[in-house]
Amino acid sequence: MLRSGTVIRLHELQACGKSIREITRETGHSRNTIRKYLRANGIPEPRSRKKRVSKLDPFKSLLDQYLEKGIFNCEVLLRLLKERGYTGGITIIKDYVKPRRPPRQAPAVQRYETKAGYQAQVDWKICEYIDLNGEVRKIPVFSMVLGYSRAMYIEFTKRCDIHSFLRCLMNGLEYFGGVPKTMLTDQMKTVILGMGDDRKPRWHPLFEDFAATIGMIPKVCRVRRPQTKGKVERSVQFIEQNFMPGRSFTDLGDLNRQARQWCDEQNRRIHGTTGERPIDRLAQEKLGMLPSPERWAKYRFEPRKVSRDGFVSYDSVRYGVPWRYSGREVKVRDINGFIEIYCEKQLIARHEKQYRSRTLVMCEDQYANLSTAQGYAYPRPQGVQIPVQDVEVRPLDVYEHLVEVGA
Repeated sequence: MLRSGTVIRLHELQACGKSIREITRETGHSRNTIRKYLRANGIPEPRSRKKRVSKLDPFKSLLDQYLEKGIFNCEVLLRLLKERGYTGGITIIKDYVKPRRPPRQAPAVQRYETKAGYQAQVDWKICEYIDLNGEVRKIPVFSMVLGYSRAMYIEFTKRCDIHSFLRCLMNGLEYFGGVPKTMLTDQMKTVILGMGDDRKPRWHPLFEDFAATIGMIPKVCRVRRPQTKGKVERSVQFIEQNFMPGRSFTDLGDLNRQARQWCDEQNRRIHGTTGERPIDRLAQEKLGMLPSPERWAKYRFEPRKVSRDGFVSYDSVRYGVPWRYSGREVKVRDINGFIEIYCEKQLIARHEKQYRSRTLVMCEDQYANLSTAQGYAYPRPQGVQIPVQDVEVRPLDVYEHLVEVGA
């Protein structure tokens, strides 16, 4: 069959007054072919060829039944058809199945719209950056999204442990100005220790106590079902693809200041799903009241032990305390850009937070009177030597007189 351009060329040659013989000589096509296309109105319809009998034809109805049952593996279909007497190959089976095979897709899920003030979704994400030495480093970021308003809060940390999680969670709730009724996470080890025999989560004791204190119900989504918390899943992807690329920062504190500013900007933009600004919908969330600072202050503290030289290690930075507390158990909290160290509810040291690892921060008068006390915080137990007392010498008649008086 000739192409459209060739057919047009034949008509042009005929219009120029050339004969069939001249057109044949110029194009190389046979006379009959040229006559057929010149006589036809347009391009002639191809003749229908007699359909070739296929070895698969007697089995197509059976093959359709297998396809309706969801069997699209051609190796399996070949085996099943051979059991029924099929003698052909697998290629014609593949040609038959290909246009009937459904496209690959994830299973459909139902969309849930969260009520105002009902749910917050929380997750961790590991991002990457290049340090001053040109090496690729990893850094975790905490992300929290309110289900109704889509208001977002993120915070970068050095650790993903339970104490960092609670600190970020408290900072996020303070940023939103209230507490939602429920919080949804995946089965992260910072909040859940495992599943019990009753298939109910065994919560981390510290997290469970925290949730009960602030009046929030924790929930976890099923394993390998991240779409259950799709709002925060999209937010962590947004952080990785929108916030981090090309981001320059000096240290973790600078990075978190930029992250807070970025959250403010995003929460003031029109959200693609709701068509409203998250900051405007946040006012409609009707979140529960934040607990008093005294109620959740204890969850900001982390236990540490003071080294012999009077330092406490926190986020890879060593903070000094008076040497008399060496070897003792203390509690540390990170609050408002400062590191506060307490011993039995007494503040013993307060330092401006440092972000560079292996930094050493001395305490004022950290080693005062250390030499005099010879390194001991308390006096060592000692005996006391006293002078010899003189004994009074009395005459014997004194004692005889006393005996007579007694008689």
